[in-house]
Amino acid sequence: MEICGLGYMGVGASDLSDWTSFATGWLGMQMIERGNTARAFRMDDRSQRLVIDRSLAEGERFFGFEVADGAALQSLAARLDAAGVRVRNEPKSLADQRFVKELISFDDPGGNHLEAFHGAAIAGEPFKPGRSISGFRTGALGMGHVVFHVKNIDDLLGFYKDVLGFGISDYITVPFRAYFMHTNARHHSVALIETGKQDLHHLMVELFSLDDVGQGYDIALGEPEKIATTLGRHPNDAVTSYYLRSPGGFMVEYGWGGKEVTPGNWTPTEVTVGPSLWGHERAWLPDDQRKKARDMKLKAAADGKREPVYVLDGNYSRMEGVCPWWDAASRN
Repeated sequence: MEICGLGYMGVGASDLSDWTSFATGWLGMQMIERGNTARAFRMDDRSQRLVIDRSLAEGERFFGFEVADGAALQSLAARLDAAGVRVRNEPKSLADQRFVKELISFDDPGGNHLEAFHGAAIAGEPFKPGRSISGFRTGALGMGHVVFHVKNIDDLLGFYKDVLGFGISDYITVPFRAYFMHTNARHHSVALIETGKQDLHHLMVELFSLDDVGQGYDIALGEPEKIATTLGRHPNDAVTSYYLRSPGGFMVEYGWGGKEVTPGNWTPTEVTVGPSLWGHERAWLPDDQRKKARDMKLKAAADGKREPVYVLDGNYSRMEGVCPWWDAASRN
């Protein structure tokens, strides 16, 4: 498997100011000027993670997936070519715009424009968040994850699994079909949701602190019409999150506490208690699917479905004392 994770994402937009306010004030990213036509946003030590480009058509998008080195990039290009996928070796000028050493591009069967690269540039200055946050969980896990609307999952699943080498983490069949796929320890870097259309469903970014998410939710409550999905928790990746309507029309999931998988040693299972353990009221779902999702949450609660909390070492304090009731409940 050459692909290491989602390295960056780009969006075409005529209004850079809306994106600047959203990415810095709401999400906590750091804005970097890229001339008169583009703005880039940092999340960590990388020179850029999110790019908003006025020279691209409104709503045009690209998704950059990282590989280890030039040999891995050539190997991926050869496998794509053998599968009948048209691969473009992009010029150095475009690689420089992406702040990477080398770059290829291709499309998935749904028309999503994908790029693969190696040698991402590291910024010369420390990351300075746009608002007070503890930081984003990136590194070896990549930028986060993307989820695509698809007309038919079967048209794209083989491409991501067999050609690009993603592993299936788990899947949902009710109230809609969805497949979640990993390429590193993050539960999923790509997911496909069968909704009858081709589009970007959402981008997810993960924070180090639950309080980052809660304080961001307070900001969002000031303009509740921008909240697409309320605060809640997923049963499969265990992320606690909410979803915002971005200036680009797609959603951004703002989350914390994702569990990890083991690439190469993971058995996919069907998720039957979701798509959320609690919360996550989805304003975008049709009424019948919203009712199914609500019924599933209520059943999960009645059945006592719970997920452990997944935390980083050193990012928690053990509570004082022991609760006899909880000890007894855990034993049962």
